[in-house]
Amino acid sequence: FWLKPFWLKLKPVGQGQAFADLRQAMATVDSKDIELAVEAVLPAEVDLAVLEAAQSTNDPKEAKDAQVHEFWPLWKLTLMALPQLGVQVMWIILGSNAAPYLKHLGAPDFLATLNNIAGPVTGFFMGPLVGSWSDRSTSRYGRRRPIIVGGLISTMIAGILYAGSEKALPHGAAIWLAAPMYWVLDVTINIFQTPFRALVSDKAATEQQVPMQAVFVITISVGNYIAYSLMKIYDDPTSHMLELMLIVFVINILCVGIMMIVARETPFVRPADAPKESLCSPVINIVRSVKGMSAAFFFLALVQCFVWLGNGTWAMYGQQWFTSNVFRGDNSDAATQEEKDAYGKGVDAYGTGGQIRSGVQLVVSLALLAVLIYTHFPKKFLYAPFLFTGAVFTLLASFAVGHASAFAIVCFVFSILPELACFAIPYGLVARWNKEAENEGKTVSTALQMSLLNCCITVGQQVSTLSLTLFETSLTLQDSLTAIFIVAGMAYAVAGTGALFLKEGSETVAK
Repeated sequence: FWLKPFWLKLKPVGQGQAFADLRQAMATVDSKDIELAVEAVLPAEVDLAVLEAAQSTNDPKEAKDAQVHEFWPLWKLTLMALPQLGVQVMWIILGSNAAPYLKHLGAPDFLATLNNIAGPVTGFFMGPLVGSWSDRSTSRYGRRRPIIVGGLISTMIAGILYAGSEKALPHGAAIWLAAPMYWVLDVTINIFQTPFRALVSDKAATEQQVPMQAVFVITISVGNYIAYSLMKIYDDPTSHMLELMLIVFVINILCVGIMMIVARETPFVRPADAPKESLCSPVINIVRSVKGMSAAFFFLALVQCFVWLGNGTWAMYGQQWFTSNVFRGDNSDAATQEEKDAYGKGVDAYGTGGQIRSGVQLVVSLALLAVLIYTHFPKKFLYAPFLFTGAVFTLLASFAVGHASAFAIVCFVFSILPELACFAIPYGLVARWNKEAENEGKTVSTALQMSLLNCCITVGQQVSTLSLTLFETSLTLQDSLTAIFIVAGMAYAVAGTGALFLKEGSETVAK
């Protein structure tokens, strides 16, 4: 009886007289009648969990200011996570076609690859800055939603300029618009996506934190399937980037619209005695927060960097591996018709593999969700096997596939296991640590810490891109792709070994 039903609208606790009345009533009745006594003296909108918290403090002001958080059912939290689906469709289409698109516009191989550093560079800096800004935003519309909407609008503008460059400018000049707009697009997408997980984490209860991160993985798998299906529409997606981007924007508008209808935020009120914040405050806040984090958190971040060296290789260069290494195709102007046909077959096989991959991701994600909810199996022993499996199939892709398209699809499908695990388990751990710390009255910065984990994504991607660019200066594209996939497989193996030594518990959030 200590918890009120979640459908009651909860409000701040009222006058302290309620506590005295409650204690008097509880002293005069049997334990079996306590619930009736409570209902007799306590307004329906007051939650007893808050009374307990308020009674445990000697500070009358704290007792008066204690508040109850509304319990959000899983289905509402899932609808709030929908923007992740839309942005995942965007990332898959952009990431898979970034280098091929610039090659299509006339860039040489190594420069087309080098421009991919835009995502890791901008993500490394924008993620923490936007996370810190979001944590402290005092907008009357809430901390997260205004940034999400603003990020979507700016992403649509940058995306149209990037994808429409070939139609707006002559063929030889289009690359001078597309290349820099790709950098702008990466900035706006990072602004757009950074508050997603923090918004859900704000609303989820402690026991919902890890399951909701698994829900994010399921949402991502659906987004992946949609993206791979869209790419199969055209033999050469790089010739239809504007059409694809417009479809992507419609999906994102729908997802964000649903989130805006469901989610509600209470404006953040900065304490009256809080110091004024300058333009440098986000950077200062980041430095202070990072200084307070434990060695265990940094070790988790290091593991994530290695994981994303492998994930980034498959995400950014998987389609090129199919078209160039498995099918020996080419989409450049100098390519023969046979090579262009082979390129189209490679894109189709990549899309087919991506669809199957998304299905496997969904099924395994549901199984992972069940394990996370219903068992207390140590997360590190759950995480490591996923990473080792990714290592095996990535190394097989490097040494054993050759031109066997079916075998290539199998390797591509099972390479998803490290990605789905790294989106569920580490983020879930951090969300749970922060929720526990928040319940203990500690100051937390959930969005900032989530964004720091996102920085690990950018570090791994950066190493992958720079390594491939270096290989391409002295090797053919096919040999360069083989080399980077060997590096990716080894990175997965290192990450799996490191995962076995991860620590669990709220004490890992801060020193």
